[in-house]
Amino acid sequence: MGEFVTDRRKLCADIEAVARLAGSAIMGVYATDFSVRDKADASPVTAADERAEALILEALKHLTPAVPVVSEEASAAGRTPSVAGRFWLVDPLDGTKEFIRRNGEFTVNIALIEQGEPTLGVVFAPAHERLFSGISGHGAALEEAGARRTITCRTVPAGGLTVVSSRSHGDAAALAQFLRGRTVAANKHAGSSLKFCLVAAGEADLYPRLGRTMEWDTAAGDAVLRAAGGRVMTMDARPLQYGKPGFENPHFVAEGRV
Repeated sequence: MGEFVTDRRKLCADIEAVARLAGSAIMGVYATDFSVRDKADASPVTAADERAEALILEALKHLTPAVPVVSEEASAAGRTPSVAGRFWLVDPLDGTKEFIRRNGEFTVNIALIEQGEPTLGVVFAPAHERLFSGISGHGAALEEAGARRTITCRTVPAGGLTVVSSRSHGDAAALAQFLRGRTVAANKHAGSSLKFCLVAAGEADLYPRLGRTMEWDTAAGDAVLRAAGGRVMTMDARPLQYGKPGFENPHFVAEGRV
């Protein structure tokens, strides 16, 4: 398995520090009158995406030099390594549209994938100073306001589900159809991988994603949610897998203890 995995808590702490450094770089750009460009797929990109990615890639090269990294901006530029068994998935700035809108709902996502499953993940929301992390077999945690606590998915309250959905993406009609017959007490909207983390922290119960996502969008939040006792399932009731050709996800639902 390699020496780097012998102490998963130490590795996670190192990745948390990397995510915080990337978050600082992002907030440095956030404070400026930054420009926005379109990538080949018409999605937006900023200097914050690029600076954060460069920092993360350099850090991972030193921490785990033998482990390949699949990262959003590098992949968009055609630089995607072949992967098998173990690799990193990185979205240096998940929620670029939220970043551009300056609503704070963007994150740094770093996840370790092993045999198709996310086994370690860190999600850092630098504008809110909320850091979520999860390690398979060791649980999940939230660090905010200088304090750290364990988080777990909750049992659905008697009043019904709290459903979280995307602030910038999604099909309202498809979501309504998916939820038909379920008791929904409240609906929340959030950007980026924060949706997974709200379910992991017991602040929501269900996150259906009925639209396009890429693996780097979901892996870190998925790792946190699984470590907190939840799961991410495709519409044919299979766990979401990673390392798929093209790194594109099918529709899925992230859920707590439902």
